[in-house]
Amino acid sequence: MSSQPLTTYVGVAHPWMCDTMGHMNVRHYAAMFDDASFQLLGHIAGLEVEGEKARGWADVRSETEYKHETKAGTLITIRSRVVKLGRSSVTFEQIMSGTLDDVVHAVNRTVTVRFDLSARTAMTLEPAARARAEALLPA
Repeated sequence: MSSQPLTTYVGVAHPWMCDTMGHMNVRHYAAMFDDASFQLLGHIAGLEVEGEKARGWADVRSETEYKHETKAGTLITIRSRVVKLGRSSVTFEQIMSGTLDDVVHAVNRTVTVRFDLSARTAMTLEPAARARAEALLPA
């Protein structure tokens, strides 16, 4: 069982991402966390058949806590981990920190549901996906 979070995003706070107060605007935090979640959920779903559109994920709750100002030029790393599993849901936490100084800039916690795209309803996590998600829970 893995207790180490996955590195799911590495990037930079570009000047064009900053608002009139000189720090990264919240819309860009959301985009970075969203990109990171695709990496995490890809690890959980595993290699799906190319072109298969029957299953997906639907976020039902997302909360972000902003901890430290992120200025232009800040190098960012997001690490993600699963914190809870339900019948059809995965709750995960993502920590955005400075790549060079490890200062925590923001923490996001999201609940997402495995989703049947044809029926447009929640579905039970597949056994293989559940096993991969369990491996990402902290020890």
